[in-house]
Amino acid sequence: MRFACDLGRFGDAPALVTAHETLSYRELDERVEQQASKLGTERGLVLIAGANEIDVVVTYIAALRTGHPVLMAPGDNSDHLDGLIDAYRPDLVVRNSDGRTAIEKHGRQSKHQLHPDLALLLSTSGSTGSPKLVRLSHRNVQANAESIAEYLGIRATDRAVTTLPMHYCYGLSVIHSHLLRGATLILTDFSVTDPQFWDLVRTERGTTFAGVPYTFDLLDRIGFDQLDLPELRYITQAGGKMPQDRVRRYAELGRRRGWDLFVMYGQTEATARMAYLPPELAATHPHTIGRPIPGGSFHLQVVDDAPDGTGELVYSGPNVMLGYAEGPDDLGLGDTLDGELHTGDLARRTDDGLYEVVGRLSRFAKAFGLRIDLQYVESALAQRGLTACCTGGIDELVVVVEDGDVDVVRRTTAQASGLPAAAVRVCLVDQLPRTSTGKPDVRAVSEIAGRPYPSDTVPTTADVKALYAEILHCSHVGDDSTFVSLGGDSLSYVRMSLRLEEMLGRLPESWHTTRVRDLDQAPRLRRGWRRVETNVLLRALAIVLIVGSHIHLFSVLGGAHVLLGIAGYNFARFHLAAAERTERTRRVLRSVARIAVPSMVWIGAVIALTGDYRITSAFLLNGILGPDGWSAEWRYWFVEAIVYIVLAAVAVLSIPLFDRLVRRHSFWFPMGVVGLGLITRYGLIEVDDTPNRILTASVVFWLFALGWAAAQANTVLHRVWVTAAIVATVPGYFFGDTQREVIVVIGLCMLVWLSSVPFPALLSRVAGVLASASLYIYLTHFQVYLPLRDDHPWLAFALSIIVGILYWQAVNFALSLGRRVRSRARHADRSGATEPDMRVSEVG
Repeated sequence: MRFACDLGRFGDAPALVTAHETLSYRELDERVEQQASKLGTERGLVLIAGANEIDVVVTYIAALRTGHPVLMAPGDNSDHLDGLIDAYRPDLVVRNSDGRTAIEKHGRQSKHQLHPDLALLLSTSGSTGSPKLVRLSHRNVQANAESIAEYLGIRATDRAVTTLPMHYCYGLSVIHSHLLRGATLILTDFSVTDPQFWDLVRTERGTTFAGVPYTFDLLDRIGFDQLDLPELRYITQAGGKMPQDRVRRYAELGRRRGWDLFVMYGQTEATARMAYLPPELAATHPHTIGRPIPGGSFHLQVVDDAPDGTGELVYSGPNVMLGYAEGPDDLGLGDTLDGELHTGDLARRTDDGLYEVVGRLSRFAKAFGLRIDLQYVESALAQRGLTACCTGGIDELVVVVEDGDVDVVRRTTAQASGLPAAAVRVCLVDQLPRTSTGKPDVRAVSEIAGRPYPSDTVPTTADVKALYAEILHCSHVGDDSTFVSLGGDSLSYVRMSLRLEEMLGRLPESWHTTRVRDLDQAPRLRRGWRRVETNVLLRALAIVLIVGSHIHLFSVLGGAHVLLGIAGYNFARFHLAAAERTERTRRVLRSVARIAVPSMVWIGAVIALTGDYRITSAFLLNGILGPDGWSAEWRYWFVEAIVYIVLAAVAVLSIPLFDRLVRRHSFWFPMGVVGLGLITRYGLIEVDDTPNRILTASVVFWLFALGWAAAQANTVLHRVWVTAAIVATVPGYFFGDTQREVIVVIGLCMLVWLSSVPFPALLSRVAGVLASASLYIYLTHFQVYLPLRDDHPWLAFALSIIVGILYWQAVNFALSLGRRVRSRARHADRSGATEPDMRVSEVG
C-alpha cells in the first residue's frame, strides 16, 4: 500500500497533531518502522482496537506497511472486541492498556490462511455485535484513498480534525486520504459538542472535518452557524441520508462563510466512498447522492415491484471489497465479487445525470398490503425536524422518535406510509439509540419497538408518555401530566387502564391522578391474569345483561341503572379534579358531546331510514317533549338521562358557592345530592306516575349521585355510609322486581368496596372492548336484534355486539380524522407551507 510506505517523502510537514504532541512525516515514518519491527516479519492477523491516538495510528500504518492484515475493532466496546477475538483468534491484539498502547500475543494463537491480497477487515454498517466482516485488499484501500483525495481536492496544507472513530470506514478513509496527500491529521476524541473540540480546531487551524447526519444534529444544537472558524475550507457528510433542507441550509451557510459542503455516499463494502455531490450542486440538488467517484461507475438493475425509473443501485470500481468474512476460514478467500457491488439501495438517475437513492431494499415493511419504505418515512419525519427510526410490527408501523409532538409524528408517518393513523405506533425516547459511529442502532430500536408487555423489562417514563399521547391524542405529555390533567374521561378511560395495566403489570391506586413520572412498575400477578378495574368489568357485564335480556336469552335486568352509578363514579374521578371551573366545564361539555353527537347521528339515521321514532328522539328530547306513556322512543332513556344529569351537575358546580362546597366537602356534598335525589325517588315531589318514572332523569339522578359518593369515599366509614344508602334506598324502587334490585345493589356496592378484581388476561381484553363500546352497543342493538330475536336469538346477540363495536370504531376513526384535519390546519397556519408529497409502493 503505497501511501503507508512512502510517508517520509513529506519531510518535516506535520503529520499527526494532538493537544499535547506534534509528529512530522519524517518522525511518523521512523515511528512506523520501529513499531513494524515489534509486529514481526511473519505475516499474521493483527486486531487493533481503534482510537484517535498517535500510537494507534502508528501501529496501524506499521501493520499495513509490513503486510499484516488488520482487523479494526471499536476500542470503546469491550464486549464486541472480545467477541471478535473469540471469533477470529488474531495473532496479535493491539489495545490501550494503562494509558499506553500494548501489543499482546493471543493466548490461543493459531495459524491463519491469509490471502495475499487481504489488507483490512472492517465491521459492516449495522453489524455491531456480529462477527461478519468486510474483506478489503491493498488495492481497495489505495484506490479509494486516491479517488477521495482527487474529488475533495485535498492539499498538503489541509488539516483534518478527527470527528469520527478510527474503526469506522468513514473515519478511517479520512486518515488514508490525508496521509496520501501529506496533509495533517488533528487527532481528538472530543465531541463536536465539547468546547475543547472547537478550541483545538482554532488553535491548530483546522481546515476540514467529517460528519454523519447525527453530527449535524449536534452542530445545530450548539449554534454552529455562529462559530468563527476562519481556516475552515470544507466539510464532508456521509454515513446516511441527511434531510434536504439541512443539506441546503449548510451548503448556503458554507457559501456565505467561504467553505464547501461535500455530501457523499458510500458503504464499507466499497472501502468507503462510491459517490459525491459537488458543493456547487448541494443547494440545488440536495435530494441526490451526486455522481460516481473518479474510477467508479453506477448502473441500475431492475427490481420487481419497484416504481418506474428505479432499480437497485449497482456500483463497479477498484474499491469494491473482496467479499465478506463470517469467520477465520474465510480469510483465505480471494475476490468473490469481481469489482461489482449490489448496494441494496433503490435509486433512480435524474435528468441531470445525478443519482438519487429513494429507498433501501432491506428496509421495507409490509402492513395492510402496503410495502412501506422505512427510509422514506424517516426522511419525511426529518423534514419536520424529527429524529426518528422506523421498524415494522404486526400490521403496524412503529416509530421510535426523540421527544416530539406525537400527533405530528403519527400524522406525518401515516401520510408518508399510506397507512391509517391507527396503524402507527409512536414510542417516545429521550435519545435515539445509536451505534458508536453515530448511526441509529436498528437492533436497539427494534427491541424498543417490539418490547412485550408484561415483560421483565421495566417500562420507562418515555414508554408511559407515549402510551398517554397515543390514546389521549395529546400533542405533549409531560412528566407531571396525569390522565385527568390531560383531559381523560370515561370514554378513553377503559382503553387507557387496560393498556397501562398491561404495560406496568398492575395499576397503582389512583393511577388516573398519578403523575406519569410516578407510575412505577407494580408487582405482577401470576402469568395469564390481570387486575381489571371494577367499573370496567361492571360496564362490560352490564351491556351483556342489557342486550341478552332484551333478546330474551335470559332476564337479568338492572344493568342500565348500574351504569348510571358508574357514570357518577367516573364523573367524580375525571372531571372534578380540574383546577378551574372553566376548565372543568370545557371538559364535561366535550365528554357530553362525545355521548350526545354519536347518539343523535345514529337515532337520526334510523328515523330517516325507518321512521320508527319521533324527531324529538333525534335531539334527545323525548324525556321532555315525548309522549307521556311508554313508547319506542323510551328505548334511549339511558342516553338522555346521562346527558341531562351531567349537564345539570356541571351547571350547578359552575356556581362559585357550590364549587367551594364540593372542594371542601368532597364526600358529603354528593351525599347531600343523594338526599336531594330521594325527594323524587320517593315521590315527595311527583314527577311521573307511570312506569316511566324509573327511567326519568329527574328521578334516577340519585343513582348517579351514589356513584359520585362512592368515588369520593376515601375511608371505611365513608364506604359504610354509601353502602347503607344503597341498601336502604334501592329496594322498592323497581315495583317489587327483587332480582333487579339485587343486581343494582350488588353492582353499586362493588364500586364502593372493590377498586379492581383479578381476571383472566384473555377475558380482560374482551371486557375492555365491551366496556369501551358499551354506549355504542346500547345505541345500535335495538335495530339489530328486533328482526332476528324470535328465530335466531344467539345470532341477534352476536350481531348486536359486533355492530356496536363497529360503530364505536367508526366514531373513533371520525374523531381521529377530525383531529388530524385540525392539526394540519394549525400547522399550515403556523408554517404557511403545504404538506410534502408522500408516496408508497403497493404490492400484492
